[in-house]
Amino acid sequence: MSEAAPDPGADGVEPGKRLVRLGGERGLSLADRIAERFHRLSWGTPLHAMRLKGRHPLKLIAVPDDPFFGDVECGNALLDGVVRLRGEARAIDAIDFAQPDWSPGFDLYLQSFAWLRDLSSVTTRAVGAPIAEALTRRWLTVHAEKISDAGWRADLWGRRILFWTAHAPLILSSVDLVYRSTMLHALARGARHLERAADRAQIGVPRIAAWCGVLAAGLVMPGGDPRRGVAEAGLRRTLDQSVFEDGGTVARSPAVHLEAIQLLTMLAEAYGARRLEPPEFLTATIARMVTALLGVCHGDRGLASWQGAGPIAGDVIAQTIEATGVRTRPLKQAREWGYQRLAAGQTVAIFDAAPPPLARLVEGGCASTLAFELSDGSHRIVVNCGGAGMVLAPARAALAEGLRTTAAHSTLTLADSNSTAIHPDGTLGRGVIEVELARQETDNGSRVEASHDGFARRFGFVHRRVLALSHDGRDLRGEDLLLPAARRRQKAATPFTVRFHLHPQVEIMPTADGLAAILRTPDGHLWQFRCKGAALAIEDSLWIDSHGRPLPGQQLVMTGATPPGGANVSWLFHRAK
Repeated sequence: MSEAAPDPGADGVEPGKRLVRLGGERGLSLADRIAERFHRLSWGTPLHAMRLKGRHPLKLIAVPDDPFFGDVECGNALLDGVVRLRGEARAIDAIDFAQPDWSPGFDLYLQSFAWLRDLSSVTTRAVGAPIAEALTRRWLTVHAEKISDAGWRADLWGRRILFWTAHAPLILSSVDLVYRSTMLHALARGARHLERAADRAQIGVPRIAAWCGVLAAGLVMPGGDPRRGVAEAGLRRTLDQSVFEDGGTVARSPAVHLEAIQLLTMLAEAYGARRLEPPEFLTATIARMVTALLGVCHGDRGLASWQGAGPIAGDVIAQTIEATGVRTRPLKQAREWGYQRLAAGQTVAIFDAAPPPLARLVEGGCASTLAFELSDGSHRIVVNCGGAGMVLAPARAALAEGLRTTAAHSTLTLADSNSTAIHPDGTLGRGVIEVELARQETDNGSRVEASHDGFARRFGFVHRRVLALSHDGRDLRGEDLLLPAARRRQKAATPFTVRFHLHPQVEIMPTADGLAAILRTPDGHLWQFRCKGAALAIEDSLWIDSHGRPLPGQQLVMTGATPPGGANVSWLFHRAK
């Protein structure tokens, strides 16, 4: 076990601390896109083919463990001859890798061979091997020799090597020597390809996956030891670029963060299979990342819904943390990752107090700045609609776009606009550039104050939100302020809306005066909500659960209009029982 101790001074943020999104709305430049296109075209040249030549391994020298349990439903579907993921399904005998007709998420699941984990979790090698081999043969027929972007993208190969080596008994148990030779030959060529392509993968999880694949190949394939030094340097450089000092990742998505931890832990298992100690930078990074991950978990131990992530179940989080061997406490405030955690008694509030991720680093980001979620013990009360990256296939395109908007998060919108623009290609555009943040911890509780400039250029207002949680967790007080931005003054009143989306299991009872509501959690706890400075209404909402299903819910909606001089709305959640 490794112990990660949070910084003793991490509970406070100096007043006026600014988080700035430099060049945040700019994606890859035209020059970058052209260079990347030429790089990928070079994969089909004779020169690149020569670089991939080398000795053919006859076997692996070690088989690492995959310490993570797969999805039982997906695994059982494979036993029935079907690949299924989030509402999308294809029969194994109908899968044609040469003519893919599935979504990008399904493609990643299929081509990374992540399905091997699900299959191994529900059956024995004797039963699972023929299924795994049948699907693997289909991939080899199309992609083993033909080097193309469809099958040879760096992040795909990185994940593929991790899953192929960890689940080698499922795909290398065949007595067909030609098939075994083709498999091992493809593995060796893939590793050589990755050595040259890993640093061209997208910063973040894609590049982490690529370098993890290079390192895993160096550890478990014969003659791979010389590769390790270069691969360790590449991974270390990538982690420095992809993981903040507080342990958060650049995509700012808890689900992507979780995947990064799992990839790095699988790599650590490859070291263990060789009876080698992982490098210190690897174990230290995993420990920091686990601390940050716990910081965005609610009382039910599941993830909060941020940046396309859904509320991944607590048992998945617990099993992941157990596999890492890290013992630590949740991080209360992540300075660069941007999530502030307020916790007292059974109450947990998680606050997005940072700009959104950079456009060039992530697609599918959300305009969620200054939103928060609230839970009481194992029950969530205030949530974000969430789950844009995991909604089921039948409702995916239109619903996912709506889930990324500011209105789908528990925060304020001005003139029915997003705080950060969302482009049709999935990237985030102009909007929040700077977030100013201050946090205080006293005997009376925790207080966080943050403001963003996402509405300043268009409407002339800065949005400031204050959250204060009492020491016993029974009161969460908040205030939303619209302050005139310097040199930008509106002449007319501007409408605003503050939304608090509620978990589907929360019952709502409005009070007779229309200024408050009583919220009841499934275990009978009562929370009183009251606001001042806006008209309160209850409207329909929805929430994406851990399986990607949209569930109907309700939301507290406060509306008003701000004069040129600004406005403020104060509100309170009080636990009465």
